[in-house]
Amino acid sequence: MRIFLYLIVIIIANIVTAKFAPLEIGLFIIPWGSFLIGLTFILRDMVQNKYGKKKTYLFIGTALLLSAVSSYLLGDTLWIVFASTISFLVSETADTEIYSRIKKSMSLRVLYSGIIGGILDSTIFVIVGLSPLGAGFVPWEAVWMAILGQIIIKITMQFAGVLILQSSKTIRAEFAN
Repeated sequence: MRIFLYLIVIIIANIVTAKFAPLEIGLFIIPWGSFLIGLTFILRDMVQNKYGKKKTYLFIGTALLLSAVSSYLLGDTLWIVFASTISFLVSETADTEIYSRIKKSMSLRVLYSGIIGGILDSTIFVIVGLSPLGAGFVPWEAVWMAILGQIIIKITMQFAGVLILQSSKTIRAEFAN
C-alpha cells in the first residue's frame, strides 16, 4: 500500500500543478503540487523502512518514470519535464541517503531528510525549469520568491507530517513495518 501511495501522490502532485495556476501569497509563488511533495518524502521514507534502500531506488526509478510521463501527458514542455526529472532524482536520492545515514529518532530522520530534499527539489526545479535558464516562466527577479515559496510549503508539510507521526501510534507502527 505504501508504494502505491508514494507513486499516486507524485502523479496527483503533477496533476494539480498542471491544472491550477500557482498560488501567489504576497511575494511567493507556490505551485499547488508543492503541498504534496513534502508528503512524498515521508512516503518514500516509509517505503525505505519496509523494503530497504536498494529496493527503494527501484521505486524511485518507477516514480521518476511515472512523474515524467504524467508531466508530459499533462502538457508540460520537455524543458519542464527535464527540470522535474533532474530535481526529482537529486531530491529523492538526497532524502534516501540522508534518511539512511542519520542515527537519530525516526521523526528527526524524516524531518531532516525531507527538509533537505524539499530545498533541493525546489531550488533545482525553479532554476532549471522555470527561470530564464529553462522555460522562462519566472523572471530572474522572481526566482527567489518561487524557490522560497515552495521551500516554505514543503518544510511546513514535513513538520506537519512529523507531528502526525509523533502523535499517532498507528502511523509509527506502520513506519516500523
